[in-house]
Amino acid sequence: MAGRVLMPVRQDGSSGVARPAAGTHVGHRAGEAGYRRVTASLVAAGIATFALLYSTQALLPELARSFSVSAAQSTLSLSLTTVGLGGALLVAGPLSEVVGRTRLIHLSLTSSAVVALACAVAPTWEVLLVLRLLEGVTLAGLPAVATAYLHEELHRDTHARAAGLYIGGTALGGMTGRLVTGAVADVAGWRWALAAVGVVVALCALAVWLLLPPSRGFVPAPARLGVLATMARRALADRGLLTLYAVGACSAGALVAVFNAVGFRLTAAPFSLGLAAAGLVFLVYPVGSVSSALAGRLAGRFSRRAVVPVGCLAAVAGVLLTLPASLPLLVAGLAVLTAGFFAVHGVASGWVPARARAGGVAAGQAASFYLFAYYLGSSVFGSLAGTAWTAGAWPAVVALASALLVLSGLLALWLWRIPSLDPLRR
Repeated sequence: MAGRVLMPVRQDGSSGVARPAAGTHVGHRAGEAGYRRVTASLVAAGIATFALLYSTQALLPELARSFSVSAAQSTLSLSLTTVGLGGALLVAGPLSEVVGRTRLIHLSLTSSAVVALACAVAPTWEVLLVLRLLEGVTLAGLPAVATAYLHEELHRDTHARAAGLYIGGTALGGMTGRLVTGAVADVAGWRWALAAVGVVVALCALAVWLLLPPSRGFVPAPARLGVLATMARRALADRGLLTLYAVGACSAGALVAVFNAVGFRLTAAPFSLGLAAAGLVFLVYPVGSVSSALAGRLAGRFSRRAVVPVGCLAAVAGVLLTLPASLPLLVAGLAVLTAGFFAVHGVASGWVPARARAGGVAAGQAASFYLFAYYLGSSVFGSLAGTAWTAGAWPAVVALASALLVLSGLLALWLWRIPSLDPLRR
């Protein structure tokens, strides 16, 4: 971009003074014990983190009844957690450069397990919301450093495979949290449901303490506020990156809005399902793992600019498919929505660091801003889903989600007008 002076880019993707290599460590290779310990640890950590993050989503109708709050108010138990997570990500990433990756991962998981068990005994609605906000803050340690840890500790030939395993763990965790809480709440109530997830997270934290190898490729950096401020400013100056942040916010908001409200629809007439049965709709999530991998291959063949709008279109079609009062169509629509969303998110989240590196912007800082926008969108629009449900039931929720996905598609099309920073595509 005209008039911009590029800062040197470090091997970890951030700008600033280059950091020296850590000894002769080249990383654990596939098949080695160290590789198995790293991947097993991060899969367990991913399961724990995202099981906790979405643990109240299947419980929203039960929480609304237990605390005599509205549907819109009940969604705060999830939205405040994602707000806390999104805000803390902006701090956890830079903090890990100073205190280390493994220390932050251990601290995040241990404190999250403690807060999770405290949520199960929250005496009032207000206390539960405060604890859920705190939960988001404590959870930020893992997503902020996971990919950086993988790049530092594993051989470069294994990065893509290990990252795929970690993403699979996060998807499994999100599904597990919803299914476990729905099933347990149907039998013993929401408190035991949250306690069950807390125990799962505590066991995962113990596994990570025992398995995660100490860092060998990490070199601590001095805390320099001036450098961090410059990195942040540059990550907010590129039109392409800003557009991608907005795509993440709107698409995530649409998905969370639908899944926040679907429990109210399934437990009401004409479906009248129990929490456990209603929670089974979250079994569509593995579809997203397949679609994100397929979208990545298609993006490599046809370009990211072509794939993201198609993903948005598929997601809109899935939302509209849920309108009829038919359980098979509802499940099919949720599956199509999930596939479309993960195609968009999978490509956009990888596009951000790629464009950042090409433009001399700190990739880690740009990725943090993308995740911040992603969780901010899911928080704001996820809460609006409760208001939409109260005002106009399921058609209003569909209208909200469709509008957000259409906006995501228009933003993706706008990216065609922004010059690529990849010299091979100019």
